[in-house]
Amino acid sequence: MTDRGPEPASAESALYVFAVCEAPDPAAFAGLPGVAAGAPLRRLRFGELTAVVQTVRAADFTDEAWQVRMSERDELERYARAHHDVVSAAAAVCPTVPLPLATLYHGEERARQALVEETGRFLAALRRTAGHAEWGVKVYAAAPSVPEPVPAPHPQEAPGARTCPAPGAGLAYLERKRGAQARRERRHDDSLRLAETVDAAFLNLAAAGRRLRLHAPEPGGKARAQVLNATYLVAEHRRTELDALARTLRDATGARIDVSGPWVPYSFVGEV
Repeated sequence: MTDRGPEPASAESALYVFAVCEAPDPAAFAGLPGVAAGAPLRRLRFGELTAVVQTVRAADFTDEAWQVRMSERDELERYARAHHDVVSAAAAVCPTVPLPLATLYHGEERARQALVEETGRFLAALRRTAGHAEWGVKVYAAAPSVPEPVPAPHPQEAPGARTCPAPGAGLAYLERKRGAQARRERRHDDSLRLAETVDAAFLNLAAAGRRLRLHAPEPGGKARAQVLNATYLVAEHRRTELDALARTLRDATGARIDVSGPWVPYSFVGEV
């Protein structure tokens, strides 16, 4: 929804839109700095909905300026945190649809027109997520208790080897390699089954779920391998069931299961 269309050379300000709500109390975000210090957060009514907005300097949000700013990790974190703080404050008092970071328009009327065109999507998202929160679930398979043995090479393959191999040595070496491969395949299959089991259990509790890209293992090779990275939309009144389910799955599988939340349902507002 970011409006990056042609901008008049005389334009000095733009309208940054944080979220769309039903009827947010302005006291909820009073005192928050937003993304532009000194400019108050305010409400912009469009039809039956309201956007939480802030006037910002257009020059600070050109494509070039934004790319430079986002290449600096501290700046990216600062803007993301400021954006999230406003969205969370609004969501604490009424159903809210968060908009992506750096959603802006060149002028209030342009913003209102664009938001009106998206009213149907906003209303559908509000109906879907009202009374729900987003929860992240990461699952890590149990590490093998014994390190994987490295098959010894055939004597004739060792550098400088001059001795004749014992009868059957080559066959034994191949068998060890096949055994190591079979163990790796079994662990892979076990990981897939673990991920499917946990995902199915949480989907049975949640209103919706999404599987995300797995995180790469940390350097060193000692960390457990991540087998599931997912997020779920869960009704607020089922929070206790969510906690109990996580404990049950940990006991039943022996896996490490990390649950985080509740979050504003960013992952589920774009669905139709």
